[in-house]
This record gives sequence, C-alpha cells and structure tokens, in this order.
Amino acid sequence: MDLCVSRKDGGEETAHPRTLRGALVLVCLAVVAGPAWGQLSDDGEFLEGIVAVVNDGVVLTSELDQELAGVRANIRAQGLRSPPSAVLESQVLERLVLREIQLQRARRLGIEISDEQVNRALGFVAQQNGVELSDLPDALADQGIEYARYREELRAQIELDTLRQRDVVARVYLNPREVDDFLRGAEAGEEANREYLVSHILIGTPLNATAGQRDAARERAERLRERVLEGENFAELAIAYSEAQNALQGGSLGWRKRNALPTAFVAHVLQLEPGGVAELITTGSGVHVVRLDETRGGDPIIQEQWELRHILLQPNEIRDDDATRGEIAEIRGQILAGESFGALARAYSADPGSAGEGGMLGWVSPEDLDPAFAAGVAELEGEEISEPIRSSFGWHIAQRSGTRMQDVSEDVRRQRAALALRERKVQEETQLWLQRLRAEAFVEYKK
Repeated sequence: MDLCVSRKDGGEETAHPRTLRGALVLVCLAVVAGPAWGQLSDDGEFLEGIVAVVNDGVVLTSELDQELAGVRANIRAQGLRSPPSAVLESQVLERLVLREIQLQRARRLGIEISDEQVNRALGFVAQQNGVELSDLPDALADQGIEYARYREELRAQIELDTLRQRDVVARVYLNPREVDDFLRGAEAGEEANREYLVSHILIGTPLNATAGQRDAARERAERLRERVLEGENFAELAIAYSEAQNALQGGSLGWRKRNALPTAFVAHVLQLEPGGVAELITTGSGVHVVRLDETRGGDPIIQEQWELRHILLQPNEIRDDDATRGEIAEIRGQILAGESFGALARAYSADPGSAGEGGMLGWVSPEDLDPAFAAGVAELEGEEISEPIRSSFGWHIAQRSGTRMQDVSEDVRRQRAALALRERKVQEETQLWLQRLRAEAFVEYKK
C-alpha cells in the first residue's frame, strides 16, 4: 500500500500533489502547513534562511528543500529525468509561493477547518486505503510521514479546496442550453464517448501582456515545440519549463472526454493522431504546446438495468433506527400476506418521487442507486420481496420485476457532457483566478 504517490489524473493543484489511492489529493507533506515565519533576531532579521517574501509571509529554505526532495522522488518514480536543479527549484518555489498566497487569502476570508472536518477526511483516507483509522498513523510512519504533520497538511488542503469552491466553483454557471447545443453539435454521437490523453506545456503571459511579452512567450513555446518534435521527452520538458499547475506531473491532463478538454485545445486535438503535436495555441493564460498521447473508447455504453419498486421509511425523532427497521419488516409481512405493494407504498413510503406511483422507480441502472440499496437488490431472485435494506436514506424493501441490458449512451452522454462542460469552465476560471491572485501579491525572491 502506497500512501504517497503522484497524482496522474491531470487535475491541477496548488502545489506538488500527493494522493492516497486517488481518494484524497494532498499537497506535499514536506511543506509546512500555514504561514511560514522564520525566527527574528534583535535587529529584525530572519535567522532561518528564507527564499521568498510573500505579502506578510515567507517561504523558508527548509520548506523548499523538503518540497524539492518530494518532487524529485516522484519524478524518479515516474521514470523521468529530473531537469537541472536550478530549473526544478524555480518551478517548485513558484508553486510554494502560489500556495502561500492562497492560504493567506483563505485566512483573510475567515476560512477555518475544524478538527471534525479533518477527522472525517482522515476516516475517508483510511477507508479508501483499506486500513482502520486507528492504524493510519502507523501506516504513515512506515513511509516516513509524521502523523501530526499529515493532519495539518490535510487541514491546509481542505482550506485551499474550500477557498477554490468559494472563489471559483460557486461562481460557475452552466446553462442547460449549453448541454443541448453540445449534444446537437458535431461532437454528438458515438465519437463523444471517445477519451483523449493530452499533455501540454504552458508558457504564461501576464493578464495585461504587451505585444512584446506575447511575442517572447510564443518564441519560447516554439523552441520547446521544436524540441518535442525532435524527440525530447515531453514530460521532462513540462517539468522543467511549463508554468501550468500540472507541470510537475509532466504536463498530463489525464484521460478526458473531448468536452472536458480546454476549449481552445479541442479543434487542434481532434486533428491529431496519437503522438502528434499541435500548432501553438494561444489563450488568456499564455501559449501552449499540446500533444495528443493516446485515445480510447468510442463504443456504445451498454448497462444492466432493473425495473424496481420500493418502499422507504426513515428514522425520525419519534422512531429510531431499530424501530424503523421493525416497521418496514411489518410492511413486508403485509405484502407477503397478500396486501398490495402499491397501496402500502402510497400510504407509507417516505420517497416523494415514487410513493405516488406505488413505489415504482421504473428502469434504473445499479450505478445510479445507493450502493447498499443496489447490493441488496442484486441478491433478489425472480420477483421476491427483499428483506429490509439499510441505505444512506433509511430502510427499504424492494421488488425487482425485470432485468434488461440497455444502450444508455444517450443518457450517459448527457450526464457526462454536463459534468465535463462545467468542469471545463471551472478549470479555465481557476487558471485565470490563480493568475489574478499572483499578479496582486507582493513577492520578493531572496535567491
């Protein structure tokens, strides 16, 4: 069990990310959570070495050294060649600066993460890694990670996620017509299920870049594109030179549907064969070198579906969980004795969406159901009435009256299109948001 590996999903983080089986992305545990303050001497000078002043905070030399060690370990784990030390140091330092800027903003806004929130997140991490929460400190210690530091890094990451949710995600709106337009467009049909593995290198430009700055960025990007075409390792070049938030992951965006690719990339990527490199792409963030690594999928989506009806009872102030289970068991007994399932559903079910229909859910895919409820239904034979099933909603009894294999490509495409279009907007807005934060901050490098 590896509790500390590099993220490979193309997500963009505020610093070098670590993931626990993909369950929860953390910033590098080597980075000290919170504002970094060195010791002051009598004349106001810092005794511990600092590498950058960030507004009213600093980034310490020790932080940079620890973060560099983690980044180098992850580069080795990916089988990549590390760029020159000065280049890598510059990349990592910029990410530490950006992280510090975000943490300072979160604290100015009064964002605080409670111990309860941290404990819930730790419980989720433990569950996803197949260990008991009480065993998590030992599991971390086996990898040389101090539990107390891990807790505080987790707290900081939740703080950053909360800030991004407030500043970016909550402000992104997806009009249903955008989904309709997308599905009616040239991207509709079987091809919409195809996935693309894309990598990019960003040479950034300021928000209000001059013509000279834009030209200089384009020249740098063109030189990098030529090096890629000459056979140099794309991931190593991204680690060394890209200014995108996923640079230290080799520039990979991970597997994405075309509607989840950055808007400016789509037309270029669709013209490429795997391994192909697009012409330079200019966006508000800068100039991009984009390569299509691989494609996959495109087949119809066939899912098993069940025709279901159910009755749901929920615990309340009068009826506790045990009493609720007992009551749903009594209703089951009434049905087995010959009373109408539909009539009892209309009389007792707490599911407003199906009670009026006699408990009918219609044809549903197991993937769309509460996992515990789906597991209980899966055990049914014929049209038998289930034993009481506990789900996150309460206690159910269910009856499966039919099973079929259904082409759900259209439904799934619509769901995925909505999610991907929204995520595309979030990613684009996040990049611009980070640029604004960076431009507004006072940063002075000390080395």
